[in-house]
Amino acid sequence: LKLQFLYFIGLPIYKMTRYVFPFGNGKSDGKSSMKQLLGGKGANLCEMVNLGLPVPPGFVITTETCDYYNKHGNTYPDEVLVQVNNAMKKVETEMGLKFGDNDKPLLFSVRSGAAVSMPGMMDTVLNLGLNDKSVPAFAQQTQNEQFVWDSYRRFIAMYSNVVGSCDMEPFEHELWETKKRLGVASDCDIPVRELKRICGVYKQLYQTQQKKVFPQDPNTQLWEAITAVFRSWNNNRAIKYRQLNNITGLKGTAVNVQAMVYGNYDNNSATGVCFSRNPSDGDSRFYGEWLVNAQGEDVVAGIRTPQQITKEASIDWAKDHGVSEAERTTSFPSMEERMPKCYLELVHLKDLLEKHFTDMQDMEFTIQQGKLFFLQTRNGKRTTQAAVQIAKDMVHEGLIDKKEAIMRVDCQQIDQLLHPYIDPKAKVTVLAKGLPASPGAGVGQIVFTADDAEKWKKEGKAVIMVRVETSPEDLSGMHAANGILTARGGMTSHAAVVARGMGKCCVCGVTGLVIDYNKKTCTIKDKTLREGDWISLNGTSGQVLEGKAPLVRPTLGGPFGEILKWASKVRTMGVRANADTPKDAATAFSFGAEGIGLCRTEHMFFEGDRIDAVREMILASNQTGRKAALKKILPYQKEDFKGIFKAMHGLPCTIRLLDPPLHEFVPHDEATQKDLARKLGMSHASVAQRVKSLMESNPMLGHRGVRLGLSFNEIYDTQVEAIFEAACDVIQETGMEICPEIMIPLVGKVEELAIMKKRCIVVGENVLQKRNMKLNYQVGTMIEVPRACVTADEIATEAEFFSFGTNDLTQMGCGFSRDDAASFLEEYVKMGIYNADPFQVLDQQGVGAMVEMAVRKGRSTRSNLKCGICGEHGGEPSSVKFCHRTGLSYVSCSPYRVPVAIVAAAQAAIEEERAIAARRGAIMQGSKL
Repeated sequence: LKLQFLYFIGLPIYKMTRYVFPFGNGKSDGKSSMKQLLGGKGANLCEMVNLGLPVPPGFVITTETCDYYNKHGNTYPDEVLVQVNNAMKKVETEMGLKFGDNDKPLLFSVRSGAAVSMPGMMDTVLNLGLNDKSVPAFAQQTQNEQFVWDSYRRFIAMYSNVVGSCDMEPFEHELWETKKRLGVASDCDIPVRELKRICGVYKQLYQTQQKKVFPQDPNTQLWEAITAVFRSWNNNRAIKYRQLNNITGLKGTAVNVQAMVYGNYDNNSATGVCFSRNPSDGDSRFYGEWLVNAQGEDVVAGIRTPQQITKEASIDWAKDHGVSEAERTTSFPSMEERMPKCYLELVHLKDLLEKHFTDMQDMEFTIQQGKLFFLQTRNGKRTTQAAVQIAKDMVHEGLIDKKEAIMRVDCQQIDQLLHPYIDPKAKVTVLAKGLPASPGAGVGQIVFTADDAEKWKKEGKAVIMVRVETSPEDLSGMHAANGILTARGGMTSHAAVVARGMGKCCVCGVTGLVIDYNKKTCTIKDKTLREGDWISLNGTSGQVLEGKAPLVRPTLGGPFGEILKWASKVRTMGVRANADTPKDAATAFSFGAEGIGLCRTEHMFFEGDRIDAVREMILASNQTGRKAALKKILPYQKEDFKGIFKAMHGLPCTIRLLDPPLHEFVPHDEATQKDLARKLGMSHASVAQRVKSLMESNPMLGHRGVRLGLSFNEIYDTQVEAIFEAACDVIQETGMEICPEIMIPLVGKVEELAIMKKRCIVVGENVLQKRNMKLNYQVGTMIEVPRACVTADEIATEAEFFSFGTNDLTQMGCGFSRDDAASFLEEYVKMGIYNADPFQVLDQQGVGAMVEMAVRKGRSTRSNLKCGICGEHGGEPSSVKFCHRTGLSYVSCSPYRVPVAIVAAAQAAIEEERAIAARRGAIMQGSKL
C-alpha cells in the first residue's frame, strides 16, 4: 500500500532493500560468497541448490534484518513481511503443500546461521506449523500417527525452549518418566496414545510458565520463531562464544526457513552428520554418524547411540565397544550396509562438495522414505593436528596450492602442536581455571619453593611449582619444574614470560587459590592439596586438574614440518627468538629461528651460585669492590655467550645489557640476608641497609637500563668485554662468522646512547686489538620509552638498529602497570574499550602508531636501519602481521612460538600479495568499464 501510494502521488519509487533470498527448484540468487549477508548456512544452502544437490526449498532472511531488528527497537523493515510471503509461495508451489493448511500442511524448520560458524550457540525450531487441527489431518494423510505425534511433541518442546525460554526440566522429566514406565529406550518406541498425552502435558507446562496458551496459528509460530532466532544472537552462550573465539564485526545472524523433511518418518528414514575427512586427525577416510527413524537433534544430543556411516568404521566401533559382529549387523548396522543406494549417493555428493569448496566439509543430511536430502554443508571445525594434515594432503591432491595451505593453518592453535598436551580422550577432574599463560601440559607433584623444585628434580621426581607469584629468584625452580601455577599475575607476568621462553606449561592468576607456605598447602575452593600431591596443568586452556592426567607428546615433523618449510620460503620478514641460555638458543634454532632477537643477560645471573657474585657486586661500597666482584662474573657470562653463539651457528645475536633495577637481585627476607652477610664477611645490618637503599617507589621508571650503565660503567664494561671475548673464542674454535648486536636498553635521549655506545666501542675494540681479530658487530638500542619513538630520527644517528620492547612500551604508552592491570583489563575488553588485552595483542592504534612513527623517523636518518620487535607481541599472530605491514626487519619471540611467527609472517606476505592482486584486478575491471 505504501508503495502504491507513492506511485499514485507521483513520487519516485526506489528499489527496495532485499532482505529475503529464496532457494529451491534448482536455482537461487544467493551463493557461497555472500556469507556476510546470508550467513554461512544460508549462503551454502543457496550454493548447493545451484549445484543441483537435493536440498529442501526455503528462504534466507539476511543478517541485515537482524541488524535492523536490534537497532530499531525489535522491529522489522516494512519490506520483510512482503518478501517472506512471496518466498513462501515459491516453497508451497515446489512442495505442493500450503503453510497453515490443516489438510496438507507445509511445515518448516527455522534455523540460525551467522557468517562465522558458531555450532550450538544459537537456536533452532523444527516441525513448525503443526497445531491441534493439522496433526490429525497430517496423520491421516501420512498414515503414520506415531511419526506425526512424535513430530508435534518435538515441536512443542523446541518452541517452548527457544521461543518461550521455558524451564525445560519438567518437559524432560515427563518424557524420561514416560519411557521409564513403558520400559522403552527410544522416542520412536513410545506408542501414539502416550505421545498424545505427552503433547497435552507439554502444552499445559507451556501455559503454566508463559501465562498463555500454546499458539495454534502457524503464522504466529513462524514470526515468533524468527524473532527468537534473531534474539538468540545476543544470548549469553552466543556472546561468550564470540568472545572466546575473537569473533567481531558481524551484523548478526541470518534465519534459514526451510521446508521440513523427516528422518523420523519411518524405518526407511534417517538423519546424520558427516565429514568428508576425519576432523580429529585429518584422515582422508569418510567419517560420520547416523540414526534410523530420528531427527537431527537425536544425533547431536546423543539421545540415542549413533551408528557409523561406513562399514569399516562400524566394525572398528564394535571392536572398541565389545559389540559382537552379529549384534552389530542387527542393532548397529552402518549406512553403507543398511541403505546402500543412499550411501553411494552421499559419498558422491560429499566428494563433489569437497572439490567445489576445496576444503573439508561438515554436512547434515536427512533421508525420508529412501530419498536423500542435504540440510547443510560448511567448512568443518577440526583440531590443529587435523588442519595441518588436511592442508598438506590437499596440496598433494592438487585441490589447493601451498600458499592456500599456509592460510588454512590457525596460528592461534599452533601451540598445541609444539607442547605436550593433555590427552583429549582422558577423563579428568577440573579443580580450577586460570589464565592459559604458557601452552602445553605439565604433570607433577606439588612443591612451593624453587629450592625444593631443584631438589626433587635431582631426586628424579616430576614437580609442579606452586607460587603466589614468581620472581627472578625462582628461575632455577621454574627450570626444574614441569609446570608453574601461580595465584597472581597475568599473561605477561614474570611467570608467564619466562615459562613461555622455557617452553614450560604455566597457568597464572587462579582466583581462589590460597597458598600457605608455612604449612606447605594450597586450597582451591574447598579442596586442600599438600606438598607431594599430584596435579596436572593444561596451559592451553588454563585448567588445573586433579591427579596425573595422561599426556600426548607431539613432534615438529610430519605435515606441520612440511607446511613450516613452505611458510619459510614465502615470508619476507625475518623471525628470531628470545633466548637467554644456550639450551633455549638451540631449541630456537631447531624451530627455524634466524637469530637471537633478545638475550636477557640478567637471567644468566641466577644459574648455580653466580647470584652470590652478583650480590657481592651490588652490595660493594665502591667501584673497586664492584670490579672485584665483576671479575668473578665475567667468566660465567663469557661461557654463556659462547654457548649461545655456537647454538645459533653464526646467525646474528642481539644481546641486551643489564636492564632490571638492582633491588631485584638482592634478598629481602632476613634469613637469606644473614646468610649472604656471612658469605661476604659483612654485618647483617649493613646488608639490610644496602638492600633498603636500593628500593624504589616505581622501579619500572627508576634506576634501570641505560641509567644503570651510566651510573655504574663497570657493569656494562664487563658485559661487553664478555661478549667480545666469547665471539673471538668461537671464531677461533669453529671458524663461524659471529655477529653480535649489543643493545642498550631504556634509552629515551640520544645523549644517553651516544655516551654508552662510545664506551662499548672502546671496550670492544680493546678486546679485538688484544686478540688481533676483527669482528662484525653493531650497537643499537631497545625502543621502549615513548620519547624514544618521538625522537627516533635523532636516536638513529647513533643506533645501528632498533628493537622495540613492546612490553614496556605498552606499559608506558598506555599508562598501565603490567603487574596490576590484569584486575581491570578483562573488564575493559568486555566493555569494548580494547579489543584484547594490550599486553597480549599489540594495541595497533596506540602503541603500534608509536612503532610506525619510530620506524619512519629512524629510517629517515639511517635508510638501512634494521628494526625488529622483541616483546611478547613478537609471537602473537595479529601483531606479527602488523609488524610485516609496518616494514619491520624481523620479529622475535620465545623459542616455542617461533613456528607461530613463521606461519603468521608467511600469511601476512600472502595477504599483502592477494590485496595487491585484488587492487590490480579492480583497476583492470574499471578500465574495461
